[in-house]
Parts: sequence; structure tokens; C-alpha cells
Amino acid sequence: MCPELWRSIDRYLTENLVGADPALDRALQANAMAGLPPVDVTPTLGKLLHLLARIQGAKSILEIGTLGGYSTIWLARALPPEGTLVTLEVDAQHAEVVSANLTRAGLRSLIDLRVGRALDSLSQLHREGAEPFDLVFIDADKPNNPAYFEWALRFSRLGTIIITDNVVREGSVIDAANADPRVQGARSFMQRLSAEPRVEATAIQTVGDKGYDGFALALVTRAG
Repeated sequence: MCPELWRSIDRYLTENLVGADPALDRALQANAMAGLPPVDVTPTLGKLLHLLARIQGAKSILEIGTLGGYSTIWLARALPPEGTLVTLEVDAQHAEVVSANLTRAGLRSLIDLRVGRALDSLSQLHREGAEPFDLVFIDADKPNNPAYFEWALRFSRLGTIIITDNVVREGSVIDAANADPRVQGARSFMQRLSAEPRVEATAIQTVGDKGYDGFALALVTRAG
């Protein structure tokens, strides 16, 4: 493994393909000042989320796990003026940081920010009769990834894209004996994903500033 090389290449790709962005940079600064853990997606992955949402022509997005709203900004920027992004954050203090970040980015009106346990918020969305989403991004507590995937399917239509982050976990996903609940969550999710007949899926390994990890990409191809 060459983590310093990964970081150098990540910086090179960010400088050449992403560039400086005051709203995003300020969001990361605000997150750090508020003591949020530095586990946001990288700029290159953030831009990938943005491009996938644009390719999808997404008008409605569900984000499970907000943190400080860095990925939220990337996704929301892909929406049309009438679009909506529902994002779920468990921590009320984090949510305050998110709201300020989104306001500074000029995106607050597009965002339905819900505070509380994601599983509770998802149940509430179901009770409200939420329409299917065009894209779902899962990046919350990893032990619940299988449950989040079930909800993502429930809120999907034919053609919905479901993206799940942190599925490789420094390679520990292949270690069945690893007792870390995050690893077991990733393994259970992968088993569930591989057995789901309603989707076509793949996964990409990633390296960079955040180390060695990866994400899964699923396309809903069959009605439930």
C-alpha cells in the first residue's frame, strides 16, 4: 500500500478536475470548527455523486446520513430548481451546522433536513406516502446498511440508482471473523445486495485522502 501516493494523486485529481469551491471549502471548515469527524466524501467522490445525479436527471434524492452536508451540497447542485433532496441526520447539533452550510451555499430551499434516527425518519417518510426517489445515497451508521438498503428499495422505482459508501473498509469486508459491527454491516449489506433480484449492482474500490475503501452502485431494474 502507498497511502502517501494515494493522497498525492487525490490532490492532483482534485486540483485538475474539481478545483477550489468556496461554498464546499467553507462547509468543510465549518464542520471542523464544530468538531464533526472528518469523514466526508472526498472532493472527487463528491463530484462523482454530482455527475451521477445529473446523468440520472434526478429531481428527487434521498440521502441517508448527512454529517455536515458536504455530500448534500454536491447532490443538491445537480437538482433542477423544482427538485428536492431529503437528507437524514441523527445529531441535532450536526443538523445546525448542515443548515448553515446549505444556507451559505444557496441551497437550503431545496433541502428537507430531518433530524433523528434514520430508521425512524424513513418510517415517517413511508407514513407520509413519500414518492419514489430517483437516486438514494446511503452513508450513515454502517451496521444498519442492510436495513437502509431495504428502505432504499421501498422508496425506489425502475431506474432508481442506489449508492452505498464505505463498503470495503480497508479490505476488512472479506474477513468474516472481524467482529467490528461496521465490517459486519458491510458484509451483511453485500450479501443482501448480491441476493436482490430487483437490482443490477457493482462495487468500486477507492484509494485517496480517506485511505482504502469503496462504494457500491445499484440500478433498480425490476419492479418490487
